[in-house]
Amino acid sequence: MSSADATEQHRFDHAAIEPKWQRAWEEADVFRIDDDAVDPAYVLAMFPYASGELHMGHVRNYTITDAFARFERLRGEDVLHPMGWDSFGLPAENAAEDRDTNPREWTMGCIETMRDQLIRMGFGYDWEREVTTCDPEYYRWNQWLFNRFNEEGLVSRDAREVNWCPDCETVLADEQVEGEDERCWRCDTRVDSRELDQWMFTITDYADELRDALEEMDGWPNNVRQMQQNWIGRQDGASVEFDVAGYGPVEIFTTRLDTIYGATFFAIAPGHDLAQQLVDEHEAVAEYVARAESDEELPETSGVFTGMHATNPATGEEIPVYVADYVLEDVGTGALYAVPAHDDRDHAFATEHEIPIRQVVAPAESVTTGPGDDDAESGVDTTDESVVDDLDVQQQAYTEDGVLVNSGAYDGLTSEEAREHFVEEFDGEFRTEYRLRDWLISRQRYWGTPIPVVHCDTCGFVPVPDEELPVELPEFVHTTGNPLDAADEWKHTACPECGGDAVRETDTMDTFVDSSWYFLRFISPDAEDIPFDAEHASDWMPVDRYVGGIEHAVMHLLYARFFTKVFDDIGMIDGVREPFTNLVNQGMVLGEDGFKMSKSRGNGVSPVRIIDEYGADTARLFIMEAAQPQKEFAWSPEGVDSANQFLQRVYALVSEFAAGEIETGDGGPVDSYVEEEIDATVVTVSEEFEAFRFNHAIQAVRDLVSLLRQYADHTEPDEDVFERAVFAVTKLLAPVAPHVTEEMWDLLDGDGLVAEAAWPTATKSDEYELGKRLVENTREDIRDIVSVVGIESPSRIEIAVAPAWKHRVREIAAETDGNVIGAVMQHDDLKRHGQDAADYAQDLVGKEHFEAQLSPEDERDALDSAAWLIEREFDAEVAVYSADDAPDDLASKAVPGRPGINIEE
Repeated sequence: MSSADATEQHRFDHAAIEPKWQRAWEEADVFRIDDDAVDPAYVLAMFPYASGELHMGHVRNYTITDAFARFERLRGEDVLHPMGWDSFGLPAENAAEDRDTNPREWTMGCIETMRDQLIRMGFGYDWEREVTTCDPEYYRWNQWLFNRFNEEGLVSRDAREVNWCPDCETVLADEQVEGEDERCWRCDTRVDSRELDQWMFTITDYADELRDALEEMDGWPNNVRQMQQNWIGRQDGASVEFDVAGYGPVEIFTTRLDTIYGATFFAIAPGHDLAQQLVDEHEAVAEYVARAESDEELPETSGVFTGMHATNPATGEEIPVYVADYVLEDVGTGALYAVPAHDDRDHAFATEHEIPIRQVVAPAESVTTGPGDDDAESGVDTTDESVVDDLDVQQQAYTEDGVLVNSGAYDGLTSEEAREHFVEEFDGEFRTEYRLRDWLISRQRYWGTPIPVVHCDTCGFVPVPDEELPVELPEFVHTTGNPLDAADEWKHTACPECGGDAVRETDTMDTFVDSSWYFLRFISPDAEDIPFDAEHASDWMPVDRYVGGIEHAVMHLLYARFFTKVFDDIGMIDGVREPFTNLVNQGMVLGEDGFKMSKSRGNGVSPVRIIDEYGADTARLFIMEAAQPQKEFAWSPEGVDSANQFLQRVYALVSEFAAGEIETGDGGPVDSYVEEEIDATVVTVSEEFEAFRFNHAIQAVRDLVSLLRQYADHTEPDEDVFERAVFAVTKLLAPVAPHVTEEMWDLLDGDGLVAEAAWPTATKSDEYELGKRLVENTREDIRDIVSVVGIESPSRIEIAVAPAWKHRVREIAAETDGNVIGAVMQHDDLKRHGQDAADYAQDLVGKEHFEAQLSPEDERDALDSAAWLIEREFDAEVAVYSADDAPDDLASKAVPGRPGINIEE
């Protein structure tokens, strides 16, 4: 029977087998982990927002963690692989408004739909640990944690200039404002500024540790670590004051105080106090500030002269003051002295506004001694301004450190020396600034965790006592603005301290609070008196493998790190400072057209449709073999069909063997070749799974399945070898295609479920890799000869390995630095081969790298065991010779690693 006929006869029906095995896993509690498990492998995907339907991004994310969790379980590990729902947030509130329902009903309906879809995909979660962040039994602990943070001095309430999204009608944290044009991360609306009283977590208290710890987080992608480092934005510098005539001193912060002598203008952000004061006094400033605060995108070199001047404390020079949009209000002090010669943005602005550019720092190697008085210590002329060679700062800023020039008595100092000296000289102070700001958690929306605080006219702001938690949300109020403000009965309450009239805080928490610790709640989902068990958490944390999108690099991932450090500091967990050991950011699944899937483009692919048409295993296999997890890839109907056909082929192979339709016997040398390939595949797949290179692992299994079909077609395979092979294939595919492999396991009469079986073990020798390379190179050489010579139908292929003396010559050449031929001909056993030995030595002269090679005997054995593959490929008789047995003209062609080849037509 041909393989095609066998596949057609032995086919599985995904619609029948997938629900069957999902029920079997549930009944057997395969994915449940006991609370007494010790240090389990914790595998976690970022939990989904309860939006109603899974999309292909979800499917990819959860297939990755499910496959790895199954792999770890097969290797004998206890595995924690839970699932929950990020279920608070504005989208649910908006959906409820649109459908005239309430957010809870909408959200719980979405969760039910998505849970069913996750189950249909065959994802193996411990559903007993499911958490839902909109459940009062979850968010009561958000409120409890707020109280603990408050007790530790990590909560503040201040009037702040905040980011306001007019479309969402709520405050945004800095991390939720995206792009240079400052747009809302959810709806892409341009963000405004407002001053509001806001609750904050003082994450800045942990800024140094959050940044410094990144250096040791080798399991995280470098780009994510860099993004967090940049977001924290620690800068060591100094502050000095410039006196602005008619206003007073203005403080600036700079990391380049060495350049102060080159300041030729002063610039302030549109939101700076001075700029805001001038709005009422200066028409051009008022117009510019209005443009900067609107949706208009201003050129980076835009700005307006204020008519004011600032005094440079170094030179006494009066320099013009500009309002410029390129100066950021939330970086430093929102004001700067500008040195166009040594800063790219200052240079661009100065060029646009025709402001002088004065160089005060030069590369050390470009500074030469001029005709004036020499500084004996530095060797730098301090009187001649023409001391810098080949550097035109009028055309381009020089931004590196160097030595000072045109800086009066300080010429010749290095930049570092000048920075140290100038702080004292100009009455400044050393300071460290951060881009990171305290985390604004107040949101003026309904669907979130109520902030557990009341305001009493007598007592002020009073935390709601722990015993009164949770403060539950009232019934949903359809209104504009903050819905909780309209919940009069709910918001009016009694003060916990004095019993008098009080008003509840009507802001809710940023939903990133929910996701900052959910991974710990999975450890103790039913705990009633604590958010999580400290002993269990200290043993089970950190998460070993965490998978999710890059978009969370400076929001969720930063906040989760902050929370974990606080937990350790206040004794809620012991010795765990980082929540996630290894992080993988999965790439995007693009549409078939190569663009991001979207409704507007009409290029989306429904997971449900793929499950219905092909089955979950096909979807899982295609997604896992399309690319490595970090890479994006385009959806391919051909790829999906290929994945399905492969699963049908492997199922057919196992089914045939189980039914006794593959005749077994003694395959001779082929048996040993296949055994070695089984071992190699097991080792390769194990290594590739550990490295998260699932596509490589799947390719190795595909190759083995192809080999097994050839094995069965070519000879009568050894029964034990073939049985071992199909059992191995079944286990190796089980993490990725769990349903069909359970069906295959059942056909093979495997014990229990393959999901609970033991991962196959094997070893792979160095000699295997060398032999594999030899065989592949030889097959490629044969193809080249057939193609170049034009042999249409080879009848016999003769292969001869190189003689031992050529291996010896190669060894000597590898060890010799110099006269290779001379070194070779010093050996009597080689000298007797005369010109042949000299010619081969000459071929090796100048070769810098010698790869390891098999011995002549091992080369012959490797080629002999693979000869059947060559016979099948070319439909020709194959003879493999040692050098002694080969015809002279054939042996003479052979060199180590490249046998001699003769092809007869």
